[in-house]
This record gives sequence, structure tokens and C-alpha cells, in this order.
Amino acid sequence: MLFALSGTVATLAADAGITNRVQVTAEYISALSGQMRTNHPALRAANARAAAAQASIGTVRTWEDPTAMIGGMAAEREMRAEDGDVIYGVEQKLPLFGKPRLARRAAEAEYDIEVANAEYQFQLLRAELAKALFRAAFADRVVAIGEQDLAWLDVMAQTAEAKYRAGTATLPELVQIMNERSKRATELQTSRDELEHEHVALNRLLNREPLSPWPRLELPPLANPVAYNERLLQLALRFEPRLTVLEHQIRQSEAARDVARRQRLPDVSIGLEGRSYSSDASFRQGMLTLSMNLPWGNARKYRNELRREEARLEAVRHELDDYRAALREEVHLLVVRIDAGRRNALLYRDEILPRTESALESVRAGWEAGRNTVRDLLDARRMVLEAQLGLARSISEQYQAMSELVLCCGLGDLGALEMINAQPESEPSPDSGH
Repeated sequence: MLFALSGTVATLAADAGITNRVQVTAEYISALSGQMRTNHPALRAANARAAAAQASIGTVRTWEDPTAMIGGMAAEREMRAEDGDVIYGVEQKLPLFGKPRLARRAAEAEYDIEVANAEYQFQLLRAELAKALFRAAFADRVVAIGEQDLAWLDVMAQTAEAKYRAGTATLPELVQIMNERSKRATELQTSRDELEHEHVALNRLLNREPLSPWPRLELPPLANPVAYNERLLQLALRFEPRLTVLEHQIRQSEAARDVARRQRLPDVSIGLEGRSYSSDASFRQGMLTLSMNLPWGNARKYRNELRREEARLEAVRHELDDYRAALREEVHLLVVRIDAGRRNALLYRDEILPRTESALESVRAGWEAGRNTVRDLLDARRMVLEAQLGLARSISEQYQAMSELVLCCGLGDLGALEMINAQPESEPSPDSGH
């Protein structure tokens, strides 16, 4: 009775200091993601680039700045008096052949890329934040298990010492338990240091001070199974953030190609020129001019420029096709990882952990009665610890893979993924070919 009471008191004492617990849920991740969106330097930089790209749209001029001209003529007095010796004028480039419109379209495509890239960076960091939270929750669980194990070993050491004094236990048995207790204390400190590092990683994502405190994070319950189906694949192929960036890059390359194609056409300018006599400032003559450059001499250069833009466009299209194929593989791999994590968690929860806990109780009772050795007791306890850690690790890995799948499918959060899998997939039509 004293032994059982001591174990209960030790467990309660280990849990007494834990008053601030937060379960990692989709709502909790979304709240922290909102803080990260406004605080993270990389997201601020991406938003600044998008703002710069938006401002660059307004810099595209339909009418170029006019060119003013002034000069003089040196000649005999009679010729200067007749023709005028002060020459002045203005020249204006005409917005022909849709060149300003195409330049504006290219600037708008660049802005769309920066906006899509800013969203991609946010989605990427949100997935990293979710995985960091689940890693921190697992590290918290490791510390909690270590604290419980240390309290259990304290009671075992006291019991072994009492048995040794009573002559029912040997000195090697007492030393074994004392050594195990010392190793557990050292491992627990290492686990606490690793937990602190996970908190540092979380603070970096939220742009907080590195050692800002965190509540004790708890893993959520085991998630429902996620099935690989056509719905998930279509969501990924339509809304994956990186895929959106590549699609906007194709539009930008198309705009750049169109700009390069129009560059082969001449630039036409209209001008006004006047002449006055400097002696009395009287007007002598005026002229209307029409000028243009002659691009045909550099036709080969313009063709190479167009060929360059077409090659860039083809490269982005091939990159998009490759990424789509890789995305299909990634979705399948993540579903396999999610299923493996859930299957392992169920194995530990429903079979291994109950079996090892029952074995530990039996071995402990046998040790108290002198039928089992200390090594049997410690081995049984170690199996229980491995089962507890295996269960927590499997749940953490399942949710980390789910966070990556949320990114691949362009979903809002884990709750959206669960809603999609809760809906039955529509039956294909007879002529759909599926």
C-alpha cells in the first residue's frame, strides 16, 4: 500500500507544476499563422516586393517624355536674316503598335508573380510552423514521460533501499536502480534542452525573442485516415501555391515574348521645328517632321531576342509539367506517410502499450514478492517507455505529414483536409474512362 501510494504521490507531484497546457489544433495554428504573417521578415520582404511590382505598373508610360531642341546657325548676315539663325523645336514619340500596352501587361504579370510568390512563402512558412508545433508538442511529451519515469525510479530506488536494509535485496540490485535513475535524470535534462530549442525555432518563425516562454503543448488525438483519391489530386493540381507561381511565370514569359516581337517594329516620332532671327526675334519659318528609327539593320538581333524569350517560355512550361508530375508523386507519398503514422499509432495504443503496461505490473508485483529480478523490472519499464514514445512520435509524424499535404493541396488548414476526407468521393460517370 505504501509503495502504491508513493507512486501516486510522485506522479501527482510531477504534474502539479503543469498548469498551462495548450493542445495543438487547427484553430491554434491559424491564430499563430496570423501573427507570423505580420511579423516574419521574409513575409514582409515578399509583401514589399509585391508593392514594388504594383508601383512599377504605374511607371509604364503611354506617352514618352517629349524631347526639346534648341540651336543656332552660323552664316552670312543676309542668310541668317532670311532663314533665321535661332533653331528650336520639340519631338514626341508616338505610342504606336501597342508597345505601351504590352509593356504594361508585362508589368502586371510581374506583379501577379510577386503576389503569388508572397502567398507561396506564407503557405510554406505556415506548414513549417505547423510541423514545428507538432515537433514541440512531441518534445513536451518526451519531457513529461521522462519526468514520470524519474519519479517512478525515485520510488523504486527508495523501495530497493528499504528491501536492501531488510535483507531481501542485494547491493547490485540497489546499484542498478540507482544507476538507472542517474541516467534518466541526465536524459531528462537533454530532453528539456531539446524542447527549449524547439521553442527557439517557434520563436524565430514568429519573430519573437529566442527565449520567449511557451505553454506546454499537447499533441491532438489521433487523426482520421486520409485516403488517396482524385479529389485530393485535383485540389493539388489547381491550388498548390508553387504551381500558381509557375503559371504566373508562364504569363509573364508570354508577355515578354510579345514585347520582344513588337520591338522589331520601328519607333515613330513627330516633331515641330521653328526658326527665328536673333537680331529682332522675329519668326522666319516652321517645319513639321516625322521620324523613325530603322530596326531592319538589327533584324538578326531582334530575332535572337525573340528566340530567347520563346526559349524561356518553353523552359517554364516544361518546368510546370515536371512540377505537376512531382506533385502527383508528393501527394501519394504524403498519404502513405499519414497512413503509416496512423497505423503505427493504433498499434502502439491498442496492442503494444496495454500489453507492456500489464507486463510491467506483473513484473513489479513479482519483484516485490522476490520472484523477479531488478533487470526484469527495468526491462519491462523500458518497454513501456518505448511504447509511450512510439505512440507520441507516430501521432506527431502523422500530423506533420498532414501539414505538408495541406500545403500541397492549397488548403486553409488541417480542418479543411479532414472535411474533404469526410465527404464521399463522387461516383465517376460511365463514359469518364475511370
